[in-house]
Amino acid sequence: MPADMLSPHADRFRLHPVAPRLAPMFCFALLTVSCALASFALACATPFAAFAVVAAAMLPLRSALLVVTGAWLVNQCIGFGALHYPIDGSTIAWSFVIGAAALVATAISSATLRMLPQGRTPLMLAITLAVAYAAYELALLAATPVLGGEGAFTAAIVTRIWLTSAVWLAGLVAAWEIVRLIDPFGRAMRNA
Repeated sequence: MPADMLSPHADRFRLHPVAPRLAPMFCFALLTVSCALASFALACATPFAAFAVVAAAMLPLRSALLVVTGAWLVNQCIGFGALHYPIDGSTIAWSFVIGAAALVATAISSATLRMLPQGRTPLMLAITLAVAYAAYELALLAATPVLGGEGAFTAAIVTRIWLTSAVWLAGLVAAWEIVRLIDPFGRAMRNA
């Protein structure tokens, strides 16, 4: 990634592909499309930790939480509507636990990015993903005494989902970098 990823006026946000006033809509569109793709490709392994990091790196916490909630809703609509998840108490409860875990990962990502130094954005995003993924998985694991599903927390499964999240984060950052380089909204608008 280029060294000039941060503008001199970057404040605490790491990713600036579009003007600040367009960032919530851009982030929502990016994560919604990504979530739809991930939902069809990965079903229950949607990389919400990676989505949380991207949202927290682009937006203030409140907006990031709203965008991640939107991505979760897309995931659930696809899961229950197109992939025919069973409509039973356990599946619906897990749906809400996944949503809550995604929001926890978003809040943790935002806090982590505020604490980390501004330089070396790729390293800071990787550290943030590690923290967000741990928070996400711990939130899910906390529900297993009530909902069951401890078997989904084997080292192989957790590692596979971690690697999937890392690949998605890299892809999402690459997508925003492409948008930044193409500059579809014009340089003058970015400073608005």
